[in-house]
Amino acid sequence: MTNKTNNKTGTLYGLGVGPGDPELLTLKALRILRTVPVLVYPAPVEGESMARAIAAEHLPGGQAEIAIRMPLDAARFPAEEIYAAAAGEIAEHLRSGHDVAVLCEGDPFFYGSFMYLFARLTGEHEIKIVPGVSSPMACAAALHAPLAARDDVLSILPAPLDEKVLWERLKTCDAAAIVKVGRHISKVRRVLVDLDLETRARYIERASLAAERIIPLSEADDPAPYFSMILVHRRGEAWA
Repeated sequence: MTNKTNNKTGTLYGLGVGPGDPELLTLKALRILRTVPVLVYPAPVEGESMARAIAAEHLPGGQAEIAIRMPLDAARFPAEEIYAAAAGEIAEHLRSGHDVAVLCEGDPFFYGSFMYLFARLTGEHEIKIVPGVSSPMACAAALHAPLAARDDVLSILPAPLDEKVLWERLKTCDAAAIVKVGRHISKVRRVLVDLDLETRARYIERASLAAERIIPLSEADDPAPYFSMILVHRRGEAWA
């Protein structure tokens, strides 16, 4: 494992580990995972880190690990004081010459919490971003349904948006990936039904994992699991 001398600071890696399937790591992410001396990953207040679980079978052992444990409910996220403390701990390792990899579900800069560490550490430390397979790509692959085709404009819509805003966005979109569905699924369903798009929508949860499930949107649980998504294609031609 890399352990730089103290006259040179370490590099911070924002490491995309993909949507869940450990085989979807990139070769670059795999190389870094196996060489950095310090691993950092987000985790719930109690329980296992999804990001670490994805990477677990590739880890060589013997690495220092920092779990950033935080509440994940919207009212308390992002937890600024928790990210500030984590950034301080990471900075100490970097100043000591140790490379640090922050494991990020999906891609670090696609709605990734890594941005909160990046904002605190950029400018003072060398940071490299390693892209990962993001959830819309994993969902499209599992559904055998293209995200978009020809000249379609693809919209990424967070389900927590106000219902009226969501309605307006979907009214004019060619294709959409609706993310962060969770407890907002009933609202999303209402909008899709009202716009006559329900039959043009596809629902999936836990894409690329053993528990992956593809079911009609009308049968989805309320609330939906955290790892769930709805893909919409207005023309439907790409899905023929």
